[in-house]
Amino acid sequence: MSAPLPRKRWYRVLYIQVLIAVALGIVVGHNWQAIGKAAVRSGIFGAGFAWPDVESAMKPLSDGFIKLVKMMIAPIIFCTVVHGIASMGDLKKLGRVGLKSLFYFEVASTVALIIGLVVVNVMQPGAGFHHTASAHEIELAQKFATKAHALSTKDFLLNIIPDTFLGAFTSGDLLQVLFISLLTAFALTAMGGRARPVLNAIEYASQLFFGVMRIVVRLAPIGAFGAMAFTIGSYGLGALTNLLKLMAGFYLTAGCFIVFVLGGIARSCGVSIFRLLAYLKDELLLVLGTSSSETALPGLMEKMQRLGCSRSTVGLVVPTGYSFNLDGTNIYMAMGAIFLAQATNTPLDLKHQIGLLLIAMITSKGASGVTGAGLITLAATLSAVPSIPIESLALLVGIDRFMSECRSLTNFIGNGVATIVISRWEKEVTPETLRENLRNPPPLIPHFAEESKPGTGH
Repeated sequence: MSAPLPRKRWYRVLYIQVLIAVALGIVVGHNWQAIGKAAVRSGIFGAGFAWPDVESAMKPLSDGFIKLVKMMIAPIIFCTVVHGIASMGDLKKLGRVGLKSLFYFEVASTVALIIGLVVVNVMQPGAGFHHTASAHEIELAQKFATKAHALSTKDFLLNIIPDTFLGAFTSGDLLQVLFISLLTAFALTAMGGRARPVLNAIEYASQLFFGVMRIVVRLAPIGAFGAMAFTIGSYGLGALTNLLKLMAGFYLTAGCFIVFVLGGIARSCGVSIFRLLAYLKDELLLVLGTSSSETALPGLMEKMQRLGCSRSTVGLVVPTGYSFNLDGTNIYMAMGAIFLAQATNTPLDLKHQIGLLLIAMITSKGASGVTGAGLITLAATLSAVPSIPIESLALLVGIDRFMSECRSLTNFIGNGVATIVISRWEKEVTPETLRENLRNPPPLIPHFAEESKPGTGH
Protein backbone atom coordinates (compact mmCIF):
# COMPACT_ATOMS: atom_id res chain seq x y z
CA MET A 1 0.00 0.00 0.00
CA SER A 2 1.37 3.40 -0.92
CA ALA A 3 2.17 5.88 1.83
CA PRO A 4 -0.47 8.57 2.44
CA LEU A 5 0.18 11.93 0.85
CA PRO A 6 1.50 14.57 3.28
CA ARG A 7 -1.09 17.09 4.38
CA LYS A 8 -0.74 20.62 3.04
CA ARG A 9 0.15 23.34 5.50
CA TRP A 10 -2.95 25.39 6.30
CA TYR A 11 -1.71 28.53 4.57
CA ARG A 12 -1.22 26.64 1.30
CA VAL A 13 -4.85 25.41 1.13
CA LEU A 14 -6.69 27.37 -1.56
CA TYR A 15 -9.99 27.88 0.26
CA ILE A 16 -8.19 29.24 3.34
CA GLN A 17 -6.24 31.63 1.11
CA VAL A 18 -9.52 32.81 -0.45
CA LEU A 19 -11.13 33.31 2.98
CA ILE A 20 -8.18 35.40 4.14
CA ALA A 21 -8.27 37.40 0.89
CA VAL A 22 -12.01 38.11 1.30
CA ALA A 23 -11.49 39.29 4.89
CA LEU A 24 -8.59 41.53 3.84
CA GLY A 25 -10.66 42.87 0.95
CA ILE A 26 -13.44 43.93 3.34
CA VAL A 27 -10.95 45.70 5.61
CA VAL A 28 -9.10 47.43 2.77
CA GLY A 29 -12.31 48.44 0.95
CA HIS A 30 -13.88 49.85 4.12
CA ASN A 31 -10.74 51.84 4.96
CA TRP A 32 -9.72 52.77 1.42
CA GLN A 33 -9.85 56.53 1.86
CA ALA A 34 -8.14 56.38 5.25
CA ILE A 35 -5.34 54.25 3.81
CA GLY A 36 -4.99 56.71 0.94
CA LYS A 37 -4.73 59.74 3.21
CA ALA A 38 -2.11 58.00 5.35
CA ALA A 39 -0.11 57.00 2.27
CA VAL A 40 -0.17 60.53 0.84
CA ARG A 41 0.81 62.08 4.18
CA SER A 42 3.72 59.67 4.53
CA GLY A 43 5.22 61.01 1.30
CA ILE A 44 6.38 57.55 0.17
CA PHE A 45 4.84 58.08 -3.29
CA GLY A 46 6.41 61.47 -3.85
CA ALA A 47 4.93 64.95 -4.22
CA GLY A 48 1.81 65.38 -6.34
CA PHE A 49 0.79 61.73 -6.06
CA ALA A 50 -3.01 61.27 -6.30
CA TRP A 51 -4.48 58.30 -4.46
CA PRO A 52 -6.62 56.33 -6.96
CA ASP A 53 -10.28 55.57 -6.41
CA VAL A 54 -11.11 52.06 -5.24
CA GLU A 55 -12.69 51.05 -8.56
CA SER A 56 -9.67 51.83 -10.73
CA ALA A 57 -7.29 50.24 -8.21
CA MET A 58 -9.13 47.10 -7.05
CA LYS A 59 -11.66 46.15 -9.74
CA PRO A 60 -8.97 45.23 -12.34
CA LEU A 61 -7.72 42.52 -9.97
CA SER A 62 -11.14 40.86 -9.99
CA ASP A 63 -11.82 41.49 -13.68
CA GLY A 64 -8.40 40.21 -14.68
CA PHE A 65 -8.81 36.95 -12.78
CA ILE A 66 -12.29 36.34 -14.20
CA LYS A 67 -10.98 37.00 -17.72
CA LEU A 68 -8.16 34.51 -17.18
CA VAL A 69 -10.65 31.84 -16.15
CA LYS A 70 -13.11 32.59 -18.96
CA MET A 71 -10.20 32.40 -21.39
CA MET A 72 -9.90 28.67 -20.62
CA ILE A 73 -13.58 27.70 -20.27
CA ALA A 74 -14.40 27.37 -23.99
CA PRO A 75 -11.49 25.03 -24.92
CA ILE A 76 -12.04 22.92 -21.78
CA ILE A 77 -15.73 22.46 -22.53
CA PHE A 78 -15.02 21.73 -26.20
CA CYS A 79 -12.45 19.03 -25.43
CA THR A 80 -14.50 17.45 -22.64
CA VAL A 81 -17.77 17.33 -24.58
CA VAL A 82 -16.24 16.19 -27.89
CA HIS A 83 -14.10 13.45 -26.36
CA GLY A 84 -16.83 12.30 -23.97
CA ILE A 85 -19.56 12.00 -26.59
CA ALA A 86 -17.35 10.65 -29.40
CA SER A 87 -15.98 8.01 -27.00
CA MET A 88 -19.49 7.10 -25.92
CA GLY A 89 -20.21 5.49 -29.27
CA ASP A 90 -23.92 5.45 -28.43
CA LEU A 91 -25.97 8.32 -29.79
CA LYS A 92 -29.09 6.86 -28.17
CA LYS A 93 -27.47 7.39 -24.78
CA LEU A 94 -26.62 10.96 -25.75
CA GLY A 95 -30.25 11.71 -26.59
CA ARG A 96 -31.41 9.97 -23.44
CA VAL A 97 -29.03 11.95 -21.21
CA GLY A 98 -29.97 15.20 -22.95
CA LEU A 99 -33.71 14.68 -22.50
CA LYS A 100 -33.31 13.62 -18.88
CA SER A 101 -31.16 16.68 -18.20
CA LEU A 102 -33.66 19.12 -19.73
CA PHE A 103 -36.52 17.48 -17.83
CA TYR A 104 -34.64 17.77 -14.55
CA PHE A 105 -33.60 21.37 -15.25
CA GLU A 106 -37.17 22.45 -15.97
CA VAL A 107 -38.60 20.79 -12.85
CA ALA A 108 -35.89 22.18 -10.55
CA SER A 109 -36.14 25.68 -12.05
CA THR A 110 -39.93 25.72 -11.71
CA VAL A 111 -39.73 24.62 -8.07
CA ALA A 112 -37.23 27.42 -7.41
CA LEU A 113 -39.53 30.02 -8.99
CA ILE A 114 -42.55 28.81 -7.00
CA ILE A 115 -40.63 28.85 -3.72
CA GLY A 116 -39.43 32.38 -4.44
CA LEU A 117 -43.00 33.55 -5.14
CA VAL A 118 -44.36 31.96 -1.97
CA VAL A 119 -41.66 33.41 0.30
CA VAL A 120 -41.84 36.97 -1.07
CA ASN A 121 -45.64 36.97 -0.72
CA VAL A 122 -45.41 35.79 2.87
CA MET A 123 -42.59 38.16 3.90
CA GLN A 124 -43.88 41.23 1.99
CA PRO A 125 -40.42 42.92 2.02
CA GLY A 126 -41.55 45.76 -0.27
CA ALA A 127 -44.78 46.60 1.55
CA GLY A 128 -44.91 50.21 2.74
CA PHE A 129 -41.93 51.25 0.60
CA HIS A 130 -44.01 53.63 -1.59
CA HIS A 131 -41.14 54.15 -4.03
CA THR A 132 -41.22 56.82 -6.75
CA ALA A 133 -38.46 56.65 -9.35
CA SER A 134 -36.10 59.56 -9.87
CA ALA A 135 -34.81 60.66 -13.27
CA HIS A 136 -31.46 58.97 -12.58
CA GLU A 137 -33.17 55.68 -11.68
CA ILE A 138 -35.25 55.78 -14.85
CA GLU A 139 -32.10 56.26 -16.94
CA LEU A 140 -30.28 53.46 -15.10
CA ALA A 141 -33.16 51.00 -15.47
CA GLN A 142 -33.45 51.80 -19.18
CA LYS A 143 -29.88 50.59 -19.70
CA PHE A 144 -30.76 47.19 -18.28
CA ALA A 145 -33.96 47.08 -20.32
CA THR A 146 -31.90 47.68 -23.49
CA LYS A 147 -29.62 44.77 -22.64
CA ALA A 148 -32.61 42.62 -21.78
CA HIS A 149 -34.11 43.19 -25.24
CA ALA A 150 -31.51 40.77 -26.62
CA LEU A 151 -33.05 37.99 -24.52
CA SER A 152 -36.09 37.51 -26.78
CA THR A 153 -36.78 33.90 -27.75
CA LYS A 154 -35.93 34.44 -31.43
CA ASP A 155 -32.61 36.20 -30.71
CA PHE A 156 -31.75 33.65 -28.04
CA LEU A 157 -32.18 30.72 -30.44
CA LEU A 158 -30.32 32.41 -33.30
CA ASN A 159 -27.50 33.39 -30.97
CA ILE A 160 -26.78 29.72 -30.28
CA ILE A 161 -25.35 29.54 -33.83
CA PRO A 162 -21.95 31.30 -33.91
CA ASP A 163 -20.93 33.50 -36.84
CA THR A 164 -17.90 31.25 -37.43
CA PHE A 165 -16.65 27.99 -35.99
CA LEU A 166 -13.80 29.73 -34.15
CA GLY A 167 -16.09 32.62 -33.24
CA ALA A 168 -17.76 30.40 -30.64
CA PHE A 169 -14.51 30.39 -28.67
CA THR A 170 -14.35 34.19 -28.54
CA SER A 171 -18.00 35.05 -27.97
CA GLY A 172 -18.10 33.97 -24.34
CA ASP A 173 -21.41 32.18 -24.95
CA LEU A 174 -21.34 28.66 -23.50
CA LEU A 175 -24.26 27.49 -25.63
CA GLN A 176 -22.34 28.34 -28.81
CA VAL A 177 -19.40 26.26 -27.60
CA LEU A 178 -21.73 23.40 -26.68
CA PHE A 179 -23.38 23.60 -30.12
CA ILE A 180 -20.14 23.25 -32.11
CA SER A 181 -18.90 20.62 -29.64
CA LEU A 182 -21.96 18.46 -30.35
CA LEU A 183 -21.55 18.87 -34.12
CA THR A 184 -17.87 17.93 -33.91
CA ALA A 185 -18.60 14.91 -31.70
CA PHE A 186 -21.27 13.66 -34.13
CA ALA A 187 -18.86 14.05 -37.05
CA LEU A 188 -16.11 12.12 -35.24
CA THR A 189 -18.55 9.37 -34.31
CA ALA A 190 -19.53 9.00 -37.98
CA MET A 191 -15.83 8.72 -38.95
CA GLY A 192 -15.40 5.52 -36.93
CA GLY A 193 -11.82 4.27 -36.60
CA ARG A 194 -10.41 7.17 -38.62
CA ALA A 195 -11.29 9.49 -35.72
CA ARG A 196 -8.80 7.87 -33.33
CA PRO A 197 -5.87 10.25 -34.02
CA VAL A 198 -8.16 13.26 -33.62
CA LEU A 199 -9.57 11.92 -30.36
CA ASN A 200 -6.08 11.31 -29.02
CA ALA A 201 -5.09 14.87 -29.93
CA ILE A 202 -8.20 16.25 -28.21
CA GLU A 203 -7.38 14.12 -25.14
CA TYR A 204 -3.90 15.60 -24.79
CA ALA A 205 -5.20 19.10 -25.48
CA SER A 206 -7.68 18.58 -22.64
CA GLN A 207 -4.83 17.69 -20.28
CA LEU A 208 -3.02 20.85 -21.36
CA PHE A 209 -6.01 23.14 -20.79
CA PHE A 210 -6.80 21.66 -17.39
CA GLY A 211 -3.13 22.11 -16.46
CA VAL A 212 -3.28 25.78 -17.43
CA MET A 213 -6.50 26.16 -15.43
CA ARG A 214 -4.86 24.72 -12.31
CA ILE A 215 -2.18 27.40 -12.62
CA VAL A 216 -4.75 30.17 -13.12
CA VAL A 217 -6.86 29.10 -10.14
CA ARG A 218 -3.89 29.65 -7.83
CA LEU A 219 -4.51 33.36 -8.44
CA ALA A 220 -8.02 33.10 -6.97
CA PRO A 221 -7.10 34.89 -3.69
CA ILE A 222 -5.98 37.96 -5.67
CA GLY A 223 -9.25 38.01 -7.62
CA ALA A 224 -11.33 37.54 -4.47
CA PHE A 225 -9.42 40.31 -2.66
CA GLY A 226 -9.93 42.77 -5.51
CA ALA A 227 -13.63 41.93 -5.89
CA MET A 228 -14.42 42.34 -2.20
CA ALA A 229 -12.33 45.50 -1.76
CA PHE A 230 -14.06 47.09 -4.78
CA THR A 231 -17.54 46.10 -3.58
CA ILE A 232 -17.14 47.36 -0.02
CA GLY A 233 -15.13 50.40 -1.10
CA SER A 234 -17.75 51.40 -3.69
CA TYR A 235 -20.96 50.73 -1.77
CA GLY A 236 -19.71 50.82 1.82
CA LEU A 237 -20.65 48.50 4.65
CA GLY A 238 -23.98 50.33 4.69
CA ALA A 239 -24.87 48.54 1.46
CA LEU A 240 -24.91 45.33 3.47
CA THR A 241 -27.89 46.61 5.46
CA ASN A 242 -29.67 48.49 2.68
CA LEU A 243 -32.89 46.71 1.77
CA LEU A 244 -31.90 44.17 4.42
CA LYS A 245 -35.27 42.46 4.58
CA LEU A 246 -35.20 41.49 0.90
CA MET A 247 -31.58 40.35 1.14
CA ALA A 248 -32.24 38.33 4.29
CA GLY A 249 -35.30 36.74 2.72
CA PHE A 250 -33.41 35.84 -0.44
CA TYR A 251 -30.45 34.34 1.43
CA LEU A 252 -32.78 32.41 3.75
CA THR A 253 -34.84 31.11 0.81
CA ALA A 254 -31.76 30.07 -1.17
CA GLY A 255 -30.31 28.38 1.92
CA CYS A 256 -33.52 26.44 2.52
CA PHE A 257 -33.68 25.49 -1.15
CA ILE A 258 -30.13 24.11 -0.99
CA VAL A 259 -30.62 22.21 2.27
CA PHE A 260 -34.14 20.88 1.81
CA VAL A 261 -34.83 20.72 -1.95
CA LEU A 262 -31.35 20.03 -3.33
CA GLY A 263 -30.48 18.16 -0.14
CA GLY A 264 -33.53 15.94 -0.56
CA ILE A 265 -32.67 15.26 -4.20
CA ALA A 266 -29.08 14.44 -3.25
CA ARG A 267 -30.28 12.17 -0.43
CA SER A 268 -32.45 10.25 -2.91
CA CYS A 269 -29.21 9.54 -4.80
CA GLY A 270 -27.52 8.35 -1.61
CA VAL A 271 -25.47 11.52 -1.05
CA SER A 272 -25.39 13.99 1.84
CA ILE A 273 -25.65 17.58 0.63
CA PHE A 274 -23.31 18.68 3.41
CA ARG A 275 -20.61 16.20 2.37
CA LEU A 276 -21.01 17.41 -1.21
CA LEU A 277 -20.59 21.03 -0.09
CA ALA A 278 -17.45 20.09 1.84
CA TYR A 279 -16.13 18.26 -1.24
CA LEU A 280 -16.68 21.39 -3.36
CA LYS A 281 -15.48 23.91 -0.75
CA ASP A 282 -12.61 25.27 -2.89
CA GLU A 283 -14.94 26.01 -5.79
CA LEU A 284 -17.68 27.41 -3.52
CA LEU A 285 -15.29 29.93 -1.99
CA LEU A 286 -14.04 30.84 -5.45
CA VAL A 287 -17.64 31.58 -6.48
CA LEU A 288 -18.19 33.55 -3.26
CA GLY A 289 -15.08 35.63 -3.79
CA THR A 290 -15.74 36.49 -7.43
CA SER A 291 -19.58 36.49 -7.47
CA SER A 292 -19.42 34.39 -10.63
CA SER A 293 -20.13 30.67 -10.93
CA GLU A 294 -18.24 30.53 -14.25
CA THR A 295 -14.90 30.82 -12.45
CA ALA A 296 -15.51 27.42 -10.81
CA LEU A 297 -16.97 25.63 -13.87
CA PRO A 298 -13.77 23.74 -14.85
CA GLY A 299 -13.22 22.72 -11.23
CA LEU A 300 -16.79 21.41 -10.97
CA MET A 301 -16.39 19.33 -14.12
CA GLU A 302 -13.14 17.85 -12.87
CA LYS A 303 -14.47 17.03 -9.40
CA MET A 304 -17.67 15.46 -10.72
CA GLN A 305 -15.55 13.10 -12.81
CA ARG A 306 -13.41 12.25 -9.78
CA LEU A 307 -16.63 11.55 -7.88
CA GLY A 308 -17.45 8.79 -10.36
CA CYS A 309 -19.73 10.49 -12.90
CA SER A 310 -18.83 9.61 -16.48
CA ARG A 311 -16.95 12.13 -18.55
CA SER A 312 -19.63 12.21 -21.24
CA THR A 313 -22.40 12.95 -18.74
CA VAL A 314 -20.38 15.66 -16.99
CA GLY A 315 -19.46 17.21 -20.33
CA LEU A 316 -23.10 17.47 -21.35
CA VAL A 317 -24.91 18.23 -18.07
CA VAL A 318 -22.63 20.88 -16.53
CA PRO A 319 -22.24 23.28 -19.50
CA THR A 320 -25.94 22.95 -20.39
CA GLY A 321 -26.91 23.49 -16.78
CA TYR A 322 -25.05 26.80 -16.71
CA SER A 323 -27.68 28.14 -19.11
CA PHE A 324 -30.77 26.10 -18.26
CA ASN A 325 -30.43 25.13 -14.58
CA LEU A 326 -30.16 28.43 -12.70
CA ASP A 327 -32.00 27.81 -9.44
CA GLY A 328 -30.55 30.83 -7.63
CA THR A 329 -31.35 33.17 -10.51
CA ASN A 330 -34.93 31.87 -10.62
CA ILE A 331 -35.47 32.45 -6.89
CA TYR A 332 -34.02 35.95 -7.24
CA MET A 333 -36.18 36.81 -10.24
CA ALA A 334 -39.40 35.71 -8.53
CA MET A 335 -38.60 37.54 -5.30
CA GLY A 336 -37.17 40.61 -7.05
CA ALA A 337 -40.14 41.10 -9.36
CA ILE A 338 -42.75 40.78 -6.60
CA PHE A 339 -40.67 42.99 -4.29
CA LEU A 340 -40.66 45.75 -6.91
CA ALA A 341 -44.40 45.34 -7.38
CA GLN A 342 -44.89 45.74 -3.63
CA ALA A 343 -42.48 48.70 -3.43
CA THR A 344 -44.30 50.55 -6.23
CA ASN A 345 -47.80 49.67 -4.97
CA THR A 346 -48.48 47.61 -8.11
CA PRO A 347 -51.29 45.13 -7.42
CA LEU A 348 -50.61 41.59 -8.67
CA ASP A 349 -53.27 38.96 -8.10
CA LEU A 350 -52.67 35.20 -8.34
CA LYS A 351 -53.38 35.13 -12.08
CA HIS A 352 -50.83 37.87 -12.77
CA GLN A 353 -48.24 36.15 -10.57
CA ILE A 354 -48.71 32.85 -12.41
CA GLY A 355 -48.25 34.74 -15.68
CA LEU A 356 -45.10 36.31 -14.24
CA LEU A 357 -43.83 32.83 -13.31
CA LEU A 358 -44.39 31.57 -16.87
CA ILE A 359 -42.56 34.57 -18.33
CA ALA A 360 -39.68 34.12 -15.89
CA MET A 361 -39.37 30.46 -16.91
CA ILE A 362 -38.58 31.69 -20.44
CA THR A 363 -36.45 34.75 -19.70
CA SER A 364 -34.27 32.91 -17.19
CA LYS A 365 -32.99 30.55 -19.90
CA GLY A 366 -29.65 31.61 -21.28
CA ALA A 367 -28.60 33.72 -18.28
CA SER A 368 -24.96 32.85 -17.67
CA GLY A 369 -22.96 32.74 -14.46
CA VAL A 370 -21.51 36.19 -15.13
CA THR A 371 -22.01 38.86 -12.49
CA GLY A 372 -24.98 41.08 -13.31
CA ALA A 373 -26.88 38.58 -15.47
CA GLY A 374 -29.58 38.41 -12.80
CA LEU A 375 -30.47 42.08 -13.23
CA ILE A 376 -30.60 41.74 -17.00
CA THR A 377 -32.92 38.72 -16.91
CA LEU A 378 -35.07 40.48 -14.31
CA ALA A 379 -35.26 43.49 -16.65
CA ALA A 380 -36.38 41.16 -19.44
CA THR A 381 -39.12 39.81 -17.19
CA LEU A 382 -40.30 43.27 -16.16
CA SER A 383 -40.34 44.35 -19.81
CA ALA A 384 -42.86 41.58 -20.45
CA VAL A 385 -44.94 42.60 -17.40
CA PRO A 386 -45.65 46.28 -18.12
CA SER A 387 -47.74 46.69 -14.95
CA ILE A 388 -44.52 46.81 -12.88
CA PRO A 389 -42.55 50.03 -13.63
CA ILE A 390 -39.22 48.91 -15.06
CA GLU A 391 -37.53 52.02 -13.66
CA SER A 392 -38.04 50.53 -10.19
CA LEU A 393 -35.27 48.07 -11.09
CA ALA A 394 -32.79 50.73 -9.98
CA LEU A 395 -33.78 49.92 -6.38
CA LEU A 396 -31.88 46.64 -6.61
CA VAL A 397 -28.71 47.91 -8.28
CA GLY A 398 -27.02 48.91 -5.01
CA ILE A 399 -27.39 45.48 -3.44
CA ASP A 400 -27.10 43.36 -6.57
CA ARG A 401 -23.45 42.57 -5.93
CA PHE A 402 -24.38 40.92 -2.63
CA MET A 403 -27.36 39.16 -4.18
CA SER A 404 -25.15 37.95 -7.03
CA GLU A 405 -22.96 35.96 -4.63
CA CYS A 406 -25.95 34.00 -3.34
CA ARG A 407 -27.36 33.52 -6.85
CA SER A 408 -24.06 32.15 -8.13
CA LEU A 409 -23.56 29.81 -5.17
CA THR A 410 -27.07 28.37 -5.53
CA ASN A 411 -26.68 27.96 -9.30
CA PHE A 412 -23.34 26.22 -8.82
CA ILE A 413 -24.58 23.78 -6.18
CA GLY A 414 -27.68 23.05 -8.25
CA ASN A 415 -25.57 22.02 -11.22
CA GLY A 416 -23.40 19.77 -9.04
CA VAL A 417 -26.51 17.98 -7.75
CA ALA A 418 -27.95 17.77 -11.27
CA THR A 419 -24.83 15.98 -12.52
CA ILE A 420 -25.07 13.40 -9.74
CA VAL A 421 -28.78 12.87 -10.44
CA ILE A 422 -28.30 12.23 -14.16
CA SER A 423 -25.33 9.91 -13.47
CA ARG A 424 -27.45 7.92 -11.02
CA TRP A 425 -30.35 7.76 -13.49
CA GLU A 426 -27.90 6.41 -16.05
CA LYS A 427 -26.57 3.87 -13.48
CA GLU A 428 -23.03 5.13 -14.04
CA VAL A 429 -22.22 5.26 -10.34
CA THR A 430 -23.60 3.64 -7.20
CA PRO A 431 -24.53 5.42 -3.94
CA GLU A 432 -21.76 3.46 -2.21
CA THR A 433 -19.14 4.73 -4.67
CA LEU A 434 -20.39 8.31 -4.31
CA ARG A 435 -20.26 8.17 -0.52
CA GLU A 436 -16.81 6.60 -0.51
CA ASN A 437 -15.42 9.19 -2.94
CA LEU A 438 -16.93 12.02 -0.87
CA ARG A 439 -15.36 10.63 2.33
CA ASN A 440 -12.01 9.91 0.70
CA PRO A 441 -11.70 11.95 -2.52
CA PRO A 442 -9.60 10.04 -5.06
CA PRO A 443 -6.44 11.66 -6.37
CA LEU A 444 -6.57 13.51 -9.66
CA ILE A 445 -6.17 10.96 -12.46
CA PRO A 446 -5.11 12.17 -15.94
CA HIS A 447 -7.84 11.60 -18.49
CA PHE A 448 -5.67 9.37 -20.66
CA ALA A 449 -5.47 6.89 -17.77
CA GLU A 450 -9.21 6.30 -17.84
CA GLU A 451 -10.48 2.89 -18.82
CA SER A 452 -10.25 2.40 -22.58
CA LYS A 453 -13.51 2.50 -24.44
CA PRO A 454 -14.36 1.20 -27.89
CA GLY A 455 -13.46 3.59 -30.63
CA THR A 456 -11.15 5.83 -28.59
CA GLY A 457 -7.94 4.33 -29.84
CA HIS A 458 -6.52 4.08 -26.29
